[in-house]
Amino acid sequence: MSKAEKSPTVPIPEAKPSSPNAAKPATSKDEFFKNIQGYLDEAARLIDLPPYIHTILQQPKNEIIVNFPVKMDDGTVRLFKGYRIQHNNLLGPYKGGVRYHESVSLDDVKALAAMMTWKCALMNLPLGGGKGGIKFNPNEVSRDELQRITRRFFHALGPNIGPETDIPAPDVGTDAKVMAWAMDTYMNTVGQLMKQAVKGVVTGKPVASGGTYGREKATAQGVVHCITEWADERDFNLGGATMIVQGFGNVGSNTSVILSKLGVSTIAVGDHAGYLYNPEGFNPHKLQDYVKRHRSIAGYPGGKPITREEFFRIKADIFTPAALENQVGVDEARDLQVRLVAEGANGPCTPEGERILLDRGIDILPDVLANSGGVTVSYYEWVQNKRSESWSIEEVDARLEKAMKKAYREVSEVARQKKQSLRIAAYCVALQRIAAAYGEREIFP
Repeated sequence: MSKAEKSPTVPIPEAKPSSPNAAKPATSKDEFFKNIQGYLDEAARLIDLPPYIHTILQQPKNEIIVNFPVKMDDGTVRLFKGYRIQHNNLLGPYKGGVRYHESVSLDDVKALAAMMTWKCALMNLPLGGGKGGIKFNPNEVSRDELQRITRRFFHALGPNIGPETDIPAPDVGTDAKVMAWAMDTYMNTVGQLMKQAVKGVVTGKPVASGGTYGREKATAQGVVHCITEWADERDFNLGGATMIVQGFGNVGSNTSVILSKLGVSTIAVGDHAGYLYNPEGFNPHKLQDYVKRHRSIAGYPGGKPITREEFFRIKADIFTPAALENQVGVDEARDLQVRLVAEGANGPCTPEGERILLDRGIDILPDVLANSGGVTVSYYEWVQNKRSESWSIEEVDARLEKAMKKAYREVSEVARQKKQSLRIAAYCVALQRIAAAYGEREIFP
């Protein structure tokens, strides 16, 4: 495809308003951990990973499950189940987000924690992989209830987290405010002498509470850097390109906003409430503000409701899945009419869906590379907290751009050398770094 050539949009027939049921995953989430294990196995064979290292990496080091009571606004007491999975800390403290969602499960969080190990190693960060979550719908509780749930969860985790041990961050259903509550809870449990020395216990905090400039958009910014590198490789001009986005939370909305400055028009969006289409392109700033106020795209007047099936059949240049896992299965992969899938979410494509996409000549920027900008800037925040420094947005952005482009080129080169997908190449790069550390340190005792 030349620089001037674009995938044309097509008229969408009249459709009934899309329902939440239309946004359900393509396959069972129970398969997610198995999928991640499959990628690990494939990459391990390609790089001749020593069997003992492969064995260690197949399961997390620690699996923490806590059940804790919270008094709700109506006076009743509700029991919540929370998880913190610590996959591997060979390279540094466990690092990974905390997810608030009704679908959170043990295997799901195990898969996400393992992915954090690969991301940190791929980005050459002195961090390991972790992930946490609570099984509930944060949209169904009040702000005060959300704060009490957060504080009780982090209190229940106790000494299992810490700025040199395990460093949580925002994920689906959580944000900077939740991290501020988490930090304050931890600070008030470690004693007065340590209180100001532990700001780095979480990242993704508000700037006024020790956060870093650029963290909110960091994951999306990383996705965009990968898209621009991909476009440069293929001599593809992003000016005038079109995109569809599934999930218009932090990652999806910021990806749309940043790419709009490069001339990319978002023509269809979807989330848990349904899907909308606008062939002229949405105003991503207005839609982002609307979602922040209303918690979904439902009712936004700037688009026409369509079904989930119609969303996946829209012609565009780029598809950015930024929702949950396993959204692109066999049917969706056959329907998609795009040139590139840029994974803003973790595990949006099933292995079967990915094979179909690649066979059809559709490129995939894999999650382990594309959305690693979030943990990279979280690392910058952690460093600033340790040094009692505050970097400018320009410094943060410059460091992230350099890191993302370097990682993309490394992965792209390995993919060419080994004739593999970018996903397996990313796993290979990450595993080689982990294997080097195990080889030098060996096993204790």
